[in-house]
Amino acid sequence: MSNTPMAASPLTRAVLEIDEYASGLGWDQPARLFALVDTARLRAREPSLAAQLGLLDEPETTGLTPIEQDEVPTDRPLDDFLGTIAWPDAVTGCALTVERLMLPPSAEAQVPQGLGEAELAQWVADHPERQEVRMTVAVLRGGGRESALRLREKDSPTEVLTGPDLVPGLAEALAATFED
Repeated sequence: MSNTPMAASPLTRAVLEIDEYASGLGWDQPARLFALVDTARLRAREPSLAAQLGLLDEPETTGLTPIEQDEVPTDRPLDDFLGTIAWPDAVTGCALTVERLMLPPSAEAQVPQGLGEAELAQWVADHPERQEVRMTVAVLRGGGRESALRLREKDSPTEVLTGPDLVPGLAEALAATFED
């Protein structure tokens, strides 16, 4: 975790680590799903995997380790896909990074009425004030939440906005993956 602040909570550090990883891949990437596992537990129960992930040499014994999952399908809505996920007990939390277009709140009054989903997406894509944003949202099985937002036009680690309630809808969808 080269650029993550050590004073931050383990969940914040995990979100920033995922954001940094996604940033290294560049923009225009598909959504990526991560399991979050307790690092100390991973070291104790899966030493070969911990070694493969480079965790045995790190001095930190607490925290969360993100483990990228298989590809997120692009041929179905994200909320439908998330509804199919069930995590094993060893998974402490999960995170998703996804890119979207967003508009400033001032553009809400300009949205034409009666647009279908495809037409609305095209209207947003053509809007002169649109911003490309990468959202990384994580939730813990016990209820903790954290998010990181990075604008494409301000693509710098020092410009990443973090907070627990930045993308509440996505956080709710991820939290639902832990419900019975």
